[in-house]
Amino acid sequence: MKVSTRRIPVESTEEFNVHDLTSEVERLRGEVGLKEGIVTLFCPGSTGGFTTVEFEPGLVEDLEDLFERIAPRDRDYAHNQRWGDGNGHSHCRASLIGPSLTVPVEKGVLQLGTWQQIVFLDFDRPARTRSLVCQFLGLT
Repeated sequence: MKVSTRRIPVESTEEFNVHDLTSEVERLRGEVGLKEGIVTLFCPGSTGGFTTVEFEPGLVEDLEDLFERIAPRDRDYAHNQRWGDGNGHSHCRASLIGPSLTVPVEKGVLQLGTWQQIVFLDFDRPARTRSLVCQFLGLT
């Protein structure tokens, strides 16, 4: 059993960014040579998270609308009152999807559905570079 850890840098420019990381995760899987096992992605930080979606502009717009309805930017959050940083909604949104995602790898192939991509959602502001953890565990 082998463990390999890589980092994926992600540039976010706005308050709501959705990044398709599928091809980068696949590239790294090939680089480490994982044939059978899992890949786990993790966001160090509490204002971003991972999920899988059909990555296309309409769904990205729908997701932004969904999160605005569930945890609106302009609501009065206790977090904002305590810290004064105005990102209470970012923390609430990220907590809904969670900081990690695990995808099985079988015969050297990420076990994703036809219309399923690995995405990272960054809910915070300002613009920043994130360093996301991508850890491979299994047989090469």
